[in-house]
Amino acid sequence: MSKLETILAQEVEAEIGRLKQEAEAKARALVEEAQTKAKALLEAKERQLKAQLAQGVKRAESAAELLLATARTQAKGEVLAEARRLMEERLLALPKGEAWPEVLRRLAEEAVAALPGAEKVVVNPEDLPHLEAWAREKGLGLEADAGVRLGVRVLSGRNQVENALLERLDRAWDQVSARLAKALWG
Repeated sequence: MSKLETILAQEVEAEIGRLKQEAEAKARALVEEAQTKAKALLEAKERQLKAQLAQGVKRAESAAELLLATARTQAKGEVLAEARRLMEERLLALPKGEAWPEVLRRLAEEAVAALPGAEKVVVNPEDLPHLEAWAREKGLGLEADAGVRLGVRVLSGRNQVENALLERLDRAWDQVSARLAKALWG
């Protein structure tokens, strides 16, 4: 082999070595770039999954809080409904008690005082005996109406005033229930 061939062979080998090194460097760079991209994608996906998990946990906590608040509200409503039922039950039992004639007379006096020129008092038929003497003394007519419960209706021409315990409870219920709720739950 001649010197020229040797030099050319060496140059070709050097070029091949350089190209091989260049190719290996490019391959390493591509592998590193692919690994970096894969790592970045993996980290991004991990962050996304963590965010989704956190959102899911937050939604579940919110749903649980809403469910709990709804259950509390429903339970409070049931307690207040039971309290009202008990109050109505006690009011309905008043006519059987000894104090009923006095309570009825006071209701009648309040209604008469609220309606100037009162002419007539209307009560439940069972309550007539309790107000006969009182109505006579006041110079008022006395009539029976089964529709009047736990109270009286006073008439003056076209005007009337009804003073009955269940209606009073109805009118006062918002305040009563608010005070009861405050006493029970603060």
